[in-house]
Amino acid sequence: MDHMGDTLLSPRESNPSILRRLTRCMVCYQSRGDVQEDNRKAERICAAPYGSKHALHSRAITKEDENLQEPDALAADEAVVRAPKSRTERYGKLQGNQSLSEKRSSITLRDRSFDAFGSPGYVTEVDNTARKTDTGASSWLKRTVSTTFRRHRRPSSSSVFSQRIEKHHISITSPRAPQLDMDVSNRPLNPPGGAAARAAAAAQNEILESARSLTMQDSLKPIQPKVSNDSESGIGIDLRESSDDVDHTLPILRTDPSLILPEELLGHVMCFLDAESLMNAELVSHRWYGTASSYHTWRDIFGREYGLEILSSSGKVSLSHVGGMGSGKRRPDQDWKQLWKVRKALQKRWTYSRAAAIYLEGHRDSVYCVQFDEDKILTGSRDRTVRVWDARTYECIKVLGVAKDGNLPRLEEPMWDPADRKYAPMLSIIPVRATTEPIQTAIPLLYHEGSILCLQFDHEIMVTGSSDKTCIIWDIKDDYKAVRRLHHHTAGVLDVCFDEKHIVSCSKDTTICVWDRETGELRRTLVGHRGPVNAVQLRGDLVVSASGDGIAKLWNLTSGLCVKEFPSKHRGLACVEFSPDSRTILAGGNDQVIYHFDANSGELVRELKGHEGLVRSLHLDSANGRVISGSYDTSVKTYDLKTGELLCDFRNWTSSWMLSAKADYRRIVATSQDSRAVIMDFGLLLPGIELLEA
Repeated sequence: MDHMGDTLLSPRESNPSILRRLTRCMVCYQSRGDVQEDNRKAERICAAPYGSKHALHSRAITKEDENLQEPDALAADEAVVRAPKSRTERYGKLQGNQSLSEKRSSITLRDRSFDAFGSPGYVTEVDNTARKTDTGASSWLKRTVSTTFRRHRRPSSSSVFSQRIEKHHISITSPRAPQLDMDVSNRPLNPPGGAAARAAAAAQNEILESARSLTMQDSLKPIQPKVSNDSESGIGIDLRESSDDVDHTLPILRTDPSLILPEELLGHVMCFLDAESLMNAELVSHRWYGTASSYHTWRDIFGREYGLEILSSSGKVSLSHVGGMGSGKRRPDQDWKQLWKVRKALQKRWTYSRAAAIYLEGHRDSVYCVQFDEDKILTGSRDRTVRVWDARTYECIKVLGVAKDGNLPRLEEPMWDPADRKYAPMLSIIPVRATTEPIQTAIPLLYHEGSILCLQFDHEIMVTGSSDKTCIIWDIKDDYKAVRRLHHHTAGVLDVCFDEKHIVSCSKDTTICVWDRETGELRRTLVGHRGPVNAVQLRGDLVVSASGDGIAKLWNLTSGLCVKEFPSKHRGLACVEFSPDSRTILAGGNDQVIYHFDANSGELVRELKGHEGLVRSLHLDSANGRVISGSYDTSVKTYDLKTGELLCDFRNWTSSWMLSAKADYRRIVATSQDSRAVIMDFGLLLPGIELLEA
């Protein structure tokens, strides 16, 4: 028992066995220097972190055990650290009872600024009262300490240590994740022993185990959303989850909606897909193929992608005039999927400006105007006639009016370079001219005696305007019979338009006339322009006009007043277009630009540039979102209505000025001063193109 400090005392040993061993070895400290040396040793032992050989597992020795240690063992112990006490507290019992047998000393961790987790900085508050050592008591008094023991339940080391921490105002802050220094390579292999060191190590181990258990419990708690005081409104509630809390090993729930939803509902859901996604859905299974390739699904896809509201299932009112829009024939067994594929291929040709040039030759002078549908093409010329052409065979099937005397002009070849694929047509066709003109059985009662400057037709009538200052109404159903002439203008009629109620004409005399369609009576004359009115467009009760005075005007037919004005920047306007929804006005002229106005606000939205000469003609293909323009620079251009981007640029496809240009989903038909009309056909030789015909 010479070196009791090296003996490892188990915390599970009972109190009597330990005390019996300690009663044989009672000693007292003889001088203050011995105690101070032992205190320094105890501090080194207590500073050893958990896990090293210095941290000896021992129970804390209670007050009853202090005076019962063996003398040899106490001499070899590392330290006895006493907490600071006042004089009254230390010697009060000794003076009051006149006996030191009732005094209980203790081996504690008093006045020890230790780190409970083995690293400095966790002890935040320590009572640093001056340390005092009890050396006044004589050794014989210590030897006469009573050896009578009272048996009681020994408190656990953790509770004893907690009581001592609270008594001496030691505050320990426990972090969530303590960092332990587990490197023991630089520490002594045989640290000095001692009861105080063993008690400190045991208490330190207890605290560390408690901190570990608390850390594990905190890590298992679910992360709750942070909710502010204003939780009812939802403000301040953070429902974001950390990516670390997501268990990526959980299986993803995959359910086939075709096995749950009715076929009608599944088909309605698929209608919201784009065409490419819908074709991918057809490859999933037989059930998906049946729903994704259904008639109703592809009908809605086709109508939504190409802006045909009349074909959608959204409940909107259908329009009566479907022809000319590339929607095919109205039949119950229509293959909308194949129809979409053909339109997609046709759109690709528009994107890359791949069109064939088909020339219509027959007029003897400049061709001023044109309009067409999928069955026929009508052109008006300076030779005083209107020619009707078959849109499929390109043959002239009828001539309206009496042509002026003269021979057919000598036509020059177009000036485009066939090697320049950017502007040249992919194919050029000049139909063989008929050896004989269509025979006129008799001279009509009504016909124009001047140049045909403008025309427009629908499924019932055609109205033409001429330099002879009159307009003529032709009955299309009665083999283009002229039925009525309109007189009022004092100069040539430059443009005409009409709807179900009115016919509107404009003239070089700066006026606009409004006629009744059924009776031909003059209803109103609109006066306000200071130059020739070159173009008019009608939408309901609104009329827009463009004049050589450089101003486009918006008129109200009911009141006959000008509602708004849209001025150009520099020079006169030659053409105008009015969108079917009455929101967009386009105008062009000598400025060589196309003005895009907002009809409601009157503001200039953008300018479409690119032409190098007067913009003579404009056409708004609102169904396909394109603007077609013809210019004196012998070019025809197409622009995107929404962005103003130049889409196609056809230069020098005729040998002279472009006087008029119209377009539909498939083709552009333009007329020129060189007496020809040119068809720019994007659908020529395209497989399935006939499916788009109405």
